[in-house]
Amino acid sequence: MEAVSSGAGQDAPESIMSQLESDGVALLVGTAVDYAGGTHCKAVPIRRLPAFQRAGMGASPSWNVFCADNGIAFTSSIGATGDLRLRLDTARVRKIDDGLAWGPASFHEQDGRPSPLCSRGRLAGVVDRLVVQGLSPLMGAELEFVLTTRDGGHLPKPGWSAYGMSALSDQRGFLVDLTATFEAAGLAPEQIHAEYGEDQFEVSLPPATPVEMADASVLARILIGIVASRHGLAVSFSPLPWADGAGNGAHLHLSLGRDNAPLFSGGTGPYGITGEGGSAIAGMLAGLDDFLGIYAGSVLSAHRLQPGRWSGAAACWGLENREAAVRFVAASAGNPHGANVELKVVDPSVNIYLAAAALLGSVLHGIETGLPLPAEVPGNPADADDWPATAIDPDQATVLSSLEASQLAGRILGPDIVEGVVAVRRHEAAKFAGKDPVEAAQALRFAWSA
Repeated sequence: MEAVSSGAGQDAPESIMSQLESDGVALLVGTAVDYAGGTHCKAVPIRRLPAFQRAGMGASPSWNVFCADNGIAFTSSIGATGDLRLRLDTARVRKIDDGLAWGPASFHEQDGRPSPLCSRGRLAGVVDRLVVQGLSPLMGAELEFVLTTRDGGHLPKPGWSAYGMSALSDQRGFLVDLTATFEAAGLAPEQIHAEYGEDQFEVSLPPATPVEMADASVLARILIGIVASRHGLAVSFSPLPWADGAGNGAHLHLSLGRDNAPLFSGGTGPYGITGEGGSAIAGMLAGLDDFLGIYAGSVLSAHRLQPGRWSGAAACWGLENREAAVRFVAASAGNPHGANVELKVVDPSVNIYLAAAALLGSVLHGIETGLPLPAEVPGNPADADDWPATAIDPDQATVLSSLEASQLAGRILGPDIVEGVVAVRRHEAAKFAGKDPVEAAQALRFAWSA
């Protein structure tokens, strides 16, 4: 599968530049996400917007294999030589703060061809394959994060009430500012609330096309960081901010249709799931072993992906089952977006473009091969007769070996990207070998903060 362009060059840059200048924008930032889940950027004066779109800004191929500790994990195709062009997608550019605009960017070769190393372009290519097959995916995201003091400590407070009004009101200045900032940037969050873990909050983003969803997730993390800084706070998107605390998730939701008809409702299967919808769910489950190194491959991910944490630590599906890797949400009056599936294993150390590509590629594989829908696990998988057969093994070495050996991953993501992801995660493993979770959690608390 060839990487494809994801929109750069489609909109007249001069008119966009003029509008941003009239809005008081002086600095324009374009971002890309590396294989370890870190966000990097190039910033230019707003007058340089046309050049950022048409020619792009120079960026070493090694940008893709920067590691969580700022190391670089070179591969057979990514070394010290060569250069790429980071080209801005002006269709997504918007003002995000006083004097500041943002837009997503994609990697291209010097001659203008899309780079096979580009995770955003890879996602666009997978979406194109679904569209060619007559499928129309929409995706949403839930982003969990933990607020800390500026020096990375716990916030002073009398206590913490999970999902509580007191937890929200203690940070109401930050949350009101965050809501207004999101709305001004066009993100339109659906929910913002205190979560279970201490100082933990969640933002839910609405359904969008997959590339738009991934772009929005990147921007949301940037804005959360900007607003937190304004309020004298720091924010952690680590899968495990505190070794003895709750982990952060980055759950992905998918709805899927064909010819304007939903595949997860209106059928004859359980909860109205159609035959193709069942194959889509089966594909997600069948691809878990192949892609867990994408969804949750960091050195901290295994500590979050455990039974009892509602992280989806069992390779099964179930209606509203928060212990299942795939949680099914049925069509009902209480679900205005219609039936969808939630992949719960994903955490914030992920490259969101690659996670979405892996999920959609797995879904398409399930549909094309006609995989049957497995039996539902209706309760806690840990209480089922076949436990621990359904238990996910989150060991980092295991999931990376599975990713490296996966022919499915090679087809969907391309061999260069698979090699790069494995390299950056093995760098993490070597860096923190023999160290306890407390030390790793402290060292990486802000590794994935945009």
